[in-house]
Amino acid sequence: MARILVAEDDVAVREFIRRSLEARGHAVVAAADGAEALVKLSRDSFDLLLSDIAMPNMDGIELTLKAARDWPRLIVLLMSGIEMERRRAHGLGELAHAVLRKPFTMVDLVQAVEAALETGVDAD
Repeated sequence: MARILVAEDDVAVREFIRRSLEARGHAVVAAADGAEALVKLSRDSFDLLLSDIAMPNMDGIELTLKAARDWPRLIVLLMSGIEMERRRAHGLGELAHAVLRKPFTMVDLVQAVEAALETGVDAD
């Protein structure tokens, strides 16, 4: 299964995501914001970054831009409950696999993560 880094400032949402993905067999590391996620990316290797867009210290857009520059093979899946933030994410083009609309169910989450992982697999 995949190693997934989750960047989410809301503790309840972060724990829901962690439990949901671990139940599917994924190894999950959590970060409270983009700055903490960037540190964790520099210290370990991940298959997928699942990040909220609106966070303190460093938002998901800035985190995505830095991750794409430093870890170009990392799959990025963004999430937000704010329409304006989801529109901002569309400006990232292919840097982000998709933007998951909050609130989401466990089924929505797992399907989005597994679809991102499936399409992000290299053909070499």
